[in-house]
Amino acid sequence: MASASFPDDTRFGLRRLARLPGPLRLDSGAALGPVDIAYETYGRMNADRSNVILICHALTGDQYVASDHPVTGKPGWWWRLVGEGKPVDPARHFIVCANVIGSCMGSSGPASLDPATGDAHAMRFPVITIADMVRAQAMLLDHLGVDRLHAVIGGSMGGMQALIWPTLYPERVESCVVIASTARHSAQNIAFHEVGRQAIMADPNWRGGDYYADGAIPSAGLAVARMAAHITYLSEAGLTEKFGRRLQGRPENPNGSKTFGFDADFQVESYLRHQGLSFVERFDANSYLYITRAMDYYDIAEDHGGSLAKAFTASRARFCLVSFDTDWLYPTAESRLIVHALNAGGAQASFVELSSPFGHDAFLLECPELNRVVDGFLKGGRA
Repeated sequence: MASASFPDDTRFGLRRLARLPGPLRLDSGAALGPVDIAYETYGRMNADRSNVILICHALTGDQYVASDHPVTGKPGWWWRLVGEGKPVDPARHFIVCANVIGSCMGSSGPASLDPATGDAHAMRFPVITIADMVRAQAMLLDHLGVDRLHAVIGGSMGGMQALIWPTLYPERVESCVVIASTARHSAQNIAFHEVGRQAIMADPNWRGGDYYADGAIPSAGLAVARMAAHITYLSEAGLTEKFGRRLQGRPENPNGSKTFGFDADFQVESYLRHQGLSFVERFDANSYLYITRAMDYYDIAEDHGGSLAKAFTASRARFCLVSFDTDWLYPTAESRLIVHALNAGGAQASFVELSSPFGHDAFLLECPELNRVVDGFLKGGRA
């Protein structure tokens, strides 16, 4: 039974924006206020508000988890998991997905306007952490009248947020699903991000981040950053199966042949260039800098005296960890470390490694086994 006031409450629905007064105290010591949070909700809260699920998005994701994206027109990024008849079902759950602060789809970030000046924050926006993103989500849930989460679910950077939730708000989280993620960023993870950041900052159009006024954005640098990152989301087997060393066909040469130049001779080169160019159309370069830096600072154990187990001692949540055997960005060993820490702290934790040829991106792609695991876990059984 839904709350009687729910149908007429403008807080709920698609393409919503909340301006919260704040201030939001950040890990850096800075304070952010007001705080804009763009979000969407699906389904209805039941009478005791016990069916709320928070979905956390990955680095380049957004709040459009199960609705068409307004820029690309594509279906929501997790339509395979969230929707009618899916494990996270608006017929059973009240689903919330918010754009993280620092991003560029409506929430406060470098591309948003500073109320004090009327100009974009640009690089004057304060540096944020994953925990800051979670604190902003908690502010939004307060605004929506949500005291407790039936579950918080996320993959990749979304998994980082999901994992932090029970450490910051142990009394608010009943269950936690962490998919293809980690408890801290490794030196290799940081290194890949730094390559992307340097590509952006080396673009002449970046201009210290002040490119909003004339619209001459650092598109070349951002495209290269996306290309480098996208490689880490795939697997060698998947790339080989999809592209191998096959040459790119062209109208003048449909069968493909070497140009003995530096155009995209190989299909995999053309694919990466397409990924880079399409990304520029929907994402902000400065947001990419801020979010990757937040991910690099992420280390749950470091925030709890070096002990990952201590981070979860106050939590009574159930946990479900899922990894993929071809994910070399956040390999299975990273999930096992989290499970060991949870077990050491006495938490109820289940874990499964799934097989997929798609590497890290497997959590976004067709994977019936993932749906089965999440569905079983949310219904209360062991995954």
